[in-house]
Amino acid sequence: MKELSVGVLGAGLMGAGIAEVAARAGSDVVLVDTDPAAVAKGRARIEKSIKKSAEKGQLSADAAAAIVGRVHSASSYDALAAADLVIEAVYEDLPVKKEAFRKLDAVARPSALLATNTSGLSITEISAVTRRPENVIGLHFFYPAPRMALVEMIRGLATSDATFQKAQDFVDAVGKKAILAQDYPGFIVNRVLLPMINEAVFCVMEGAKPEDVDAGMKLGCNHPMGPLELADFVGLDVALATISGLYENLRDSKYRPCPLFVQMVKAGWLGRKTGRGFYKYA
Repeated sequence: MKELSVGVLGAGLMGAGIAEVAARAGSDVVLVDTDPAAVAKGRARIEKSIKKSAEKGQLSADAAAAIVGRVHSASSYDALAAADLVIEAVYEDLPVKKEAFRKLDAVARPSALLATNTSGLSITEISAVTRRPENVIGLHFFYPAPRMALVEMIRGLATSDATFQKAQDFVDAVGKKAILAQDYPGFIVNRVLLPMINEAVFCVMEGAKPEDVDAGMKLGCNHPMGPLELADFVGLDVALATISGLYENLRDSKYRPCPLFVQMVKAGWLGRKTGRGFYKYA
């Protein structure tokens, strides 16, 4: 991989995972979050993941140390000033992402590529707050980023051919498979996936057992994970926010969130991360 300095804004699960992907591919990475505690937690996640790979014999001790050594951390946007590529992975909220891009635009070098990891928000609208919309693109990694092979690439209205090619080169270099999605709500994967999860929740609300719904999709459609297991894994709050966003933007009844979905999120039953969703977890 050609030497490329990468900045990742947002040190949560997605940001830390993307930083790990870039570091494993040979890039120097700076992981930035304005919350110092989040930065420390994100870096610890990366170190734990690399350590596990070394313990499994997938990495030598020297290679593991080199990867960890390529990851730097900071709590100021200024640390992103020298990056060739900055990937934003902050909270999935349009005003929050717009504000992040305003700040990025102020500190990033003029030639830097600015990418957002949004799972369905408008690339065109996000890029419009910058002075360089031609340098902005969507790179939607999937959770967990080190393991998932796919990246959705989304061009905004102003995204240049040069920006698209540089982004494609980066995705290839980190060993991911890119698919080109259009800049419409939900892109490709979530436009297809979220209605399936939502319908699975309707089935439960109408009396079906979660394990039967998941077994039907795994055994009947050869899915590796059932839709309700997947919702628990992703987080019911995240899935509900996504389907709600699709409904709000597209005004299509097939995206109307199931009432049980809303109730469970209000109850704090968010899946694995809270110990209870459609299933219970230790």
